[in-house]
Amino acid sequence: MVVILVVDDSATDRTRIAGLLSRMSDYEVITASGGAEAKEILSASRIDLVLTDLQMPEVDGLELVKDLRRNHSDIPVVLMTGTGSEEIAVQAMKAGAANYVNKTSGPKWLRENIERVLSAQGEIQSHRELLKSLRRDEYEFLLGNDRGLMASTARFLRQVVQSTGLCADSDLPRLGIAMEEALLNACLHGNLELDSVLREGDDDRFNDLARKRSASQPWKDRHVTVRASISPKQFKVEITDDGPGFDPSCLPDPTASENLLKPHGRGIMMMRLFLDDVQWNERGNRVTMIKNARPS
Repeated sequence: MVVILVVDDSATDRTRIAGLLSRMSDYEVITASGGAEAKEILSASRIDLVLTDLQMPEVDGLELVKDLRRNHSDIPVVLMTGTGSEEIAVQAMKAGAANYVNKTSGPKWLRENIERVLSAQGEIQSHRELLKSLRRDEYEFLLGNDRGLMASTARFLRQVVQSTGLCADSDLPRLGIAMEEALLNACLHGNLELDSVLREGDDDRFNDLARKRSASQPWKDRHVTVRASISPKQFKVEITDDGPGFDPSCLPDPTASENLLKPHGRGIMMMRLFLDDVQWNERGNRVTMIKNARPS
């Protein structure tokens, strides 16, 4: 049975909404008079969806949404809005609320919106259960020399890893940074043959040269090839550029005090810090990075 927590400081509205929900479907309804009481219930009970008023004393709907995002991210929130709450409703939607209904909405509209959210949440949970049975998944991308594409690809691969639960959530931002650094190295230093030293004196000059080379021969026809595979035991990504390659052993030590604030080499340092294994091919135009599953 679906359990819905209704949060509203108005006893009249709580009773009315709880009654509507109980009559319209096979829901178990729990009520709370405010955000503070709702937090206590959420800590002690299984809740499938929270339906909350926005304007309440002490802990309001926006703060409750933020708390749920931090501590109960798997529980969707539907907002009950009223006149004068438009601005806070927008903030709450940005903070993580799944949907909203007007407090004066009829039963049919209320039911439709709640069922829409519950259906979407059910699909997410089913997807997670399916991924527990994942044996192997593979991806291949052929990317142009666009820094935005590099960032988007890194985010996509990070989300793939996140969806499988291969590593702890705290490691995901670090993994994303390492992949983006590797992709940017392939694009900027591999394909476009830009020297990081340019950034030390004039970053504008570096960016201007990157734009010009992206539109000029022989650099514009080069690509970054990304091959990634994921299994319950390991995430592996191989990034290849079409440039002349380099010798990573010739890089200055980025951890040395005189180099800590310099741009060159820092990406490689983060790749080595955040991944379990980082290897280049003999030519130096392909890097293979591995992240092993965390211990059970």
